[in-house]
Amino acid sequence: MLSFLPAPVTGVLSSILLGLNTLFWCLLLYIPAILKLIIPHTGFRVLCTKVIIWIAEAWVACNTGWMKLTHGTKWTVHGEEKLKRESWYLVLSNHQSWVDIFAMQRVFNHRAPFLKFFLKQQLIWVPVIGLAWWGLDFPFMKRYTREYLIKHPEKRGEDLKATRQACEKFRYTPVSVMNFVEGTRFTQAKHDKQKSKYTHLLTPKAGGVAFVLDAMGDAIETLVDVTIAYPGGAPTFWDFMCGRVSEVKMEIDTVAIPEHLKGRDYATDAEHRKNVKNWLAEQWRAKDERLSRMLEQD
Repeated sequence: MLSFLPAPVTGVLSSILLGLNTLFWCLLLYIPAILKLIIPHTGFRVLCTKVIIWIAEAWVACNTGWMKLTHGTKWTVHGEEKLKRESWYLVLSNHQSWVDIFAMQRVFNHRAPFLKFFLKQQLIWVPVIGLAWWGLDFPFMKRYTREYLIKHPEKRGEDLKATRQACEKFRYTPVSVMNFVEGTRFTQAKHDKQKSKYTHLLTPKAGGVAFVLDAMGDAIETLVDVTIAYPGGAPTFWDFMCGRVSEVKMEIDTVAIPEHLKGRDYATDAEHRKNVKNWLAEQWRAKDERLSRMLEQD
């Protein structure tokens, strides 16, 4: 409706709407989040989590509202009808821009369980949204460098232990556990440095996927494979806020996760590491072909 406005004006207006929307819903979310923190009863905390998820979904719905108001972006989405609200999913996607998260939230909202991301432990202290992430049971991970583990071998396996503890909270309500397995946003420079064998993708890292399958393999049965394409080129976040993204394409596929990939120790089982890596490489090969097709279409 307001896409006729100059791009900088659209960017400022979108930023104001996003900020006000986030502040309003976060303040509301703090009430059940604080109650959840101070009353350590499992059933009560599960109830609080459901209320918090409802609030988070309302935040996403309002974000979709201001996007429709200020942007003229064309959305081409296939496969969203396969998603179910009462399922436990492992969600994998290619990663090109921070816009990916807003795009996936818009498409997944009220169609699948709320997306949960693994976050660095320090992010819990981010103003306004840090407590919101905690209330939503986003897993906060403390990762150790290779050099640190050489000096402190007793810390090996702590990341897997933390993953298991975080995933235990997911057993009470359906969840979509999200992982950007490339580990970073795609750029041609990173692609060249990696010497990636894929045309449009970086080399995937299997560790995070394997940890989730180890911790929750008995609950998560389905992979949701998301492929996002920007025919006009991967946008910056400011491009997105200014309404400069002409089109977003997304294809969603659901794939059964093989049983032999679940419930085994990725850190110590060499055969299991090989199987997970081969399975993920095959998913990535198919995604690369799909992405090429999506970008070639008019």
